[in-house]
Amino acid sequence: QVQLAESGGGLVQAGGSLRLSCAFSGQTFSDYAMGWFRQAPGKEREFVAAIAWSGGSRYYADSVKGRFTISRDNAKNTVSLQMNSLKPEDTAVYYCAGDAQYSANRDQYKYWGQGTQVTVSS
Repeated sequence: QVQLAESGGGLVQAGGSLRLSCAFSGQTFSDYAMGWFRQAPGKEREFVAAIAWSGGSRYYADSVKGRFTISRDNAKNTVSLQMNSLKPEDTAVYYCAGDAQYSANRDQYKYWGQGTQVTVSS
């Protein structure tokens, strides 16, 4: 059974940076594509970024392109999200997710972490 555990959330001022990490366990990490999603209060969970199994392909939501970078370390079984130039509208609970298929579709992902709160103050 795959388990995912996010860390690194917190409170930051607008324009600042945070780095989220997600630890993967239970299966072979390199068999899974990984994604980051977020959910703000009163809104649906939305796609942020995805990375393919070897890290050779990455995909971003338009809202974060150029500011966020997704990466993975298959030796350490971790996926990270470097978030720069943060805006108040980036405030949300951020979730990492894993699936055998590489996708930006929230419904495609089988495994989810518990989430970590990111709050960006103006």
